[in-house]
Parts: sequence; structure tokens; C-alpha cells
Amino acid sequence: MGERDVTSGAQAVLSEMRQDFLDEVADASRELVLGIEDARHNPDELGRVLRTGQRLGLSMRAQGETLELGPLCAIGTRLGDYLSETGTVPTDLVLEDLERFLSVILDVTEGRVSLDTEPAPLVRRLPPKRGFAPSDIDVRDVEVMLVMEPGTQTHFVERELQQCGYRTVQISSTFEALPLIVRTKPDLVIISAVMPGLSGIDLTIGLTAMPETRNIPTALITSLDPDSEMLALIPKKVPIIHKGAAFGDDLFAALDNLFLI
Repeated sequence: MGERDVTSGAQAVLSEMRQDFLDEVADASRELVLGIEDARHNPDELGRVLRTGQRLGLSMRAQGETLELGPLCAIGTRLGDYLSETGTVPTDLVLEDLERFLSVILDVTEGRVSLDTEPAPLVRRLPPKRGFAPSDIDVRDVEVMLVMEPGTQTHFVERELQQCGYRTVQISSTFEALPLIVRTKPDLVIISAVMPGLSGIDLTIGLTAMPETRNIPTALITSLDPDSEMLALIPKKVPIIHKGAAFGDDLFAALDNLFLI
């Protein structure tokens, strides 16, 4: 068997695996639509529906990356992040938002949206994360990606942004964030300086240098001393948001400097 035959065979296998996964996600989505209707009439079903949605998001996020299905990977990431903070959101709104997620997922898996479609406009069709924002806040069409580990500080930053009407998504790994930034092109990326693996400082420097991402506004959040040698490596155009008493002023200044207010 020649090299061309081997390559052709591998592509056929990948294509088959992709289609099987698309069918699997479509079936799961249609079942979840029915589950949502059940939850509207029986509140005891809500927990099961949310857990099913989280599993679907995790599967799309992992398998979508493996099978090079960028749109599904991006949507799965948003779905999992949305469902991670629903405790204070009215049940009717959660179920309505979940239906909107499933509508977009089915558009992709049933072929109404091409698999080659750029994920950026797709994620803008998805509901905003609402965990920290009152339901009556007007949501702005401004996407902010937080590359920060889960914790109190991350919740604080996300709450401040959501209450200002920004759409947010939180990513806890710099390695995971990089391809998502390229695919979804957020309006702003806020990166924690200290991150496991690839540091936030390294990611910030990389984003500002690469042609694909250098025009995406980026800010760094840190507790490092302003005179730190590490911060001296950050390009001058990147706003620095300092944790502590100056946080609110620094955040406002960063948003204002990047023309997001």
C-alpha cells in the first residue's frame, strides 16, 4: 500500500469518526430538548437536565478538539462554562438559554451551518453567561475571555464584567485558551500573570506578537510589584490590572484604554 493510499484511508476513517460524533451530538441534543420540556413541568428534572448539558458540553469540547471540529469545540466550551454558574439564574431563563445553545448545536450537526464556518460569529449567537449578573441587565455585544484559574478572584472579576453588561467566558488553562482565542476572536482577553504550565505573561507576549492575534486587545491581571522585572517584558500597549485596592480603577482604565466603555 502506497503512502497516498495510507493517507486516503486515514482521511476516510477521520471523516467517518467525525460523522459518527456529529450524529451522536445531534441525538443527545434532541433528547435534551425533550428533557427541557419535562423540566418546565417538573422542577425535579432540572438537575438531571443541567448535568446532561454539562456532559454534552464536555464531550463537544474534548472530542471536537480531537476531531478538528472547531465550531463544536468552541460551543461546547461555552456551554460548559455557562452551566457552571446557574445557581442564581431563574430556572425559566436557564432552560430558555439552554434551548438556544441546542438550536445552534443542531444547526451545526444537522448541516445547516458548515463545519468550516468561523466559530467567532457562532459563539456570538449563544446566550451570555449570567451567573453573576441580574437578569434585567442589558447585555452588550462585547466578548471578554478570562484566562484565569477558578477561585474567588476570578469570580470577582467575572462578576464585575457581567454587571457591566459584558459577555464573559472563563478558561482555566493557557494552553486551552490559545486556540480558542484564535477561533473565537474575543473583544478582550484578560490573562492572569501566574498560571500553571505556560505562564500568563508568556501567553500575553505571544498573543501580542503573533499576526493572528496581535490585534486582539489583551490585558494582564497580576499581584506582582509594578517594578517587577517580569512585568517589564510586557508590551507597553498591554494594560496592567493590579489586584487589590487599585483593581477597580485599573480595570476601568484598561477598558477605557481599549475603547470598550
